[in-house]
Amino acid sequence: MIKELVYRNRSYRRFREAKRVSRELLLELVDLARMSPSGRNIQSLKYYLSADVALNERVYPLLAWAGYLKDWDGPVEGERPSAYIVMLEDTLVAQGMVHDQGIAAQSILLGAVEKGLGGCIIASVKKEALSKVLGLPNHLKVALVIALGEPLEEVVVDPIGPDGDIKYWRDDSQVHHLPKRSLKEIVVG
Repeated sequence: MIKELVYRNRSYRRFREAKRVSRELLLELVDLARMSPSGRNIQSLKYYLSADVALNERVYPLLAWAGYLKDWDGPVEGERPSAYIVMLEDTLVAQGMVHDQGIAAQSILLGAVEKGLGGCIIASVKKEALSKVLGLPNHLKVALVIALGEPLEEVVVDPIGPDGDIKYWRDDSQVHHLPKRSLKEIVVG
């Protein structure tokens, strides 16, 4: 059921790093993105896949993790993603198709959840450095990175409190709490 997949799809930032993700599974996930809608059917997105331990170690330090968690620098060794999908914009085809990026990323993450994985969309990326690490030609620009793996952390959805604070946080047991607005609050008319 799509509802179950959407409800289970959270931004996971800690993984069982030893649990490998195959290139074949990454290809399946990108195929879901390929079949997703694209504005004007432009299809300008390309994907760089990494399930390679050595390459993942070079990608990891180029990403920023969980901006609201000021005292956390990201997952420690052993809790890092097992794979990355680097979403690229092919500027020879089109530029600025951010809606396509969101649609494709959601398709990838829903497919990952269906396969027992989780992920996190990371837009805070050292893009030029990552382009060099990946050896990308100039016309392929890094749009975002999707970190993937078997989730290690528990993410709990909470209602937004009376103070209106939407910032996610972790409790003493390292359970990740995610405040969400109520359905009543977001429906107008």
